[in-house]
Amino acid sequence: MSRMTPVEMARTLGSGLLSFPVTHFNDDFSVNEAAYRDNLSRLADYKVSGLFAAGGTGEFFSLTPAEIDRVVRACVEETRGRTPVIAPAGQGTAMALDLAKAAEAAGADGILLLPPYLVGSEQAGLAAHVEAVCKATSLGVIVYNRANAQLNETTLAGLCERNPNLVGFKDGVGDVELMTRVYAGLGDRLTYVGGLPTAETFALPYLEMGVTTYSSAIFNFLPEWALSFYDSVRRRDRDAVYRELRDFVLPYIAIRNRKRGYAVSIVKAGMTAVGRHAGPVRPPLTTFDEAELAELKALIGHRR
Repeated sequence: MSRMTPVEMARTLGSGLLSFPVTHFNDDFSVNEAAYRDNLSRLADYKVSGLFAAGGTGEFFSLTPAEIDRVVRACVEETRGRTPVIAPAGQGTAMALDLAKAAEAAGADGILLLPPYLVGSEQAGLAAHVEAVCKATSLGVIVYNRANAQLNETTLAGLCERNPNLVGFKDGVGDVELMTRVYAGLGDRLTYVGGLPTAETFALPYLEMGVTTYSSAIFNFLPEWALSFYDSVRRRDRDAVYRELRDFVLPYIAIRNRKRGYAVSIVKAGMTAVGRHAGPVRPPLTTFDEAELAELKALIGHRR
C-alpha cells in the first residue's frame, strides 16, 4: 500500500525531474529482471521526484500484464520508498482496471493512465474510461493526453470534480492553446507533466504554462546531465538551456527522427553507449545499427 495520498504524490512529482526507466531484456526478448533491478538501484540514488515503471520508454506496449506486474514490483522493492513509483495502466478499460488494481496491490504510489488501444472515441467515452480507472483504485491517477485519448478542458474539469484522485495531467499533444485553457480553468488542482518525446525540447516554454516537470528519457543514460538541464529550466536560465539544446538535444532528436519508433530505441542505444547495455527493443521496434550507435556515442561524448 502506498505511503502517500494522491495529492501528496502529485505535489511530489511536480517538484522535480521524472525518471522513465527502460525495461531490460535478454537477447531472446525475455525480461532481464536482475539487470533492471541493478539499474533501478543506481537511478534511485539520484534526486528525482518520481519513477515511472514500464511506461512508454519502458515498452509498456510490448509487455504482458504479468510482466508489467513483475516490473512494477521490482521497482517498488528496489526504490525502497526513496522516490514515488508510478505504474502504468492502459489498453482497453477492462485491462486498465486490472492493471490499476495490480499496481495498488504491488505497492505503487500512483497510476499513469495511457491511451486506450487504437480506437477513437468521443469525449463522453474517454471520460467514462478515465473515470472507471479512477474509481477502481485509491491511488492518484495521472491521465496521459495523447494520440487517440485527448481530453478537452471541459471534460477534464468534470472528471476532476467527480474524481478527487485524478491529480495529474501529462501532455503528449503539444497544443499550447489547449494547455492554456486547461491551466486557466484548473490551475493548481492538477500537477502538469510535459510528455512530448524528448521533453527537454519543450521544457522552458511549458514552464510558463504551469508545467513544472517532465519525463526525461535521457535521464536513463545521462542522469547528471538531465538533472543539470532541469535545474537550468527551473532557474529560467535561457542561455544554459539553449546551449544544451543546440549542442546536444537537437542533434539527438535529428538521430531519433530518422526512423519510426526510434524515440525508445535511441534510449536503449544511449544505455549501450555509456556501458550500461539494456538489451534490445522488442519488435515491432528496431535496434540501432553499429553506425548509428557510433554516432550517438560521439554525440554523448564528454557529457558522461
